[in-house]
Amino acid sequence: MENDLKGLDISKKELQQFTNLPVNEELTLVVNQFKKVVNNFFERARGPEAATAYFLGISSVVFSYLILGAVGSLMMPWLPVPSWLVALLLLGIGGAASQYILYFIWKQRNKIVQANITPSLKILLSDVERYNNVIKAIYINDEIEAAGNVDVSIKERHKVLDALSLTRADLIRALKTERILRENKNFIIGNSELFANNLPTLSALQVSEQATEHGRLLNEALQIALDVQLEMKRLQSQS
Repeated sequence: MENDLKGLDISKKELQQFTNLPVNEELTLVVNQFKKVVNNFFERARGPEAATAYFLGISSVVFSYLILGAVGSLMMPWLPVPSWLVALLLLGIGGAASQYILYFIWKQRNKIVQANITPSLKILLSDVERYNNVIKAIYINDEIEAAGNVDVSIKERHKVLDALSLTRADLIRALKTERILRENKNFIIGNSELFANNLPTLSALQVSEQATEHGRLLNEALQIALDVQLEMKRLQSQS
């Protein structure tokens, strides 16, 4: 990712911080975590740290086998199966139990979101997704350009990024405002900073060439900003 794109997107961690809700939480799969560990091992094994990777990998397997085998022998001495099979059985049971716990936590966090989400927050989350998609589109375009396709470069890139930066600020303000209204339904904290907006500046950046790529991106950023401002006005009218 180009340096000028870093920090422009609104991450899941930031979104959860601004809303004080576990929004966009994804279910963690034990299998995927295991795949990451295995892939990380093979990456290290192909690099200069191959000896260390093999040592740690073999040590982990042997240590796990000895521990699980010993635990299995203590818990199920009556089971007439090899210790390695007992170790695999315990590993499977442990994985299934871990997955169930992760699913339970994910389900509870989803319930928290469903119990507290408002129509305004749904709209803002949709706008954040659209905004992040614009960032991703620019990133992919940069990758295509870096591959040698110079004709796809975004003209007046700085204008597009300025527009996105202003849109990001408005989105964050709207998310903070929605949280204040949601958590303090009887009043709105008199913080004018939350209600100031960058729409006039953003509108001035809009270009007339609707068909150009940078014009399309600017218009997309402006449309998101307009949606955010409309929602901000609706939120203020509720107070």
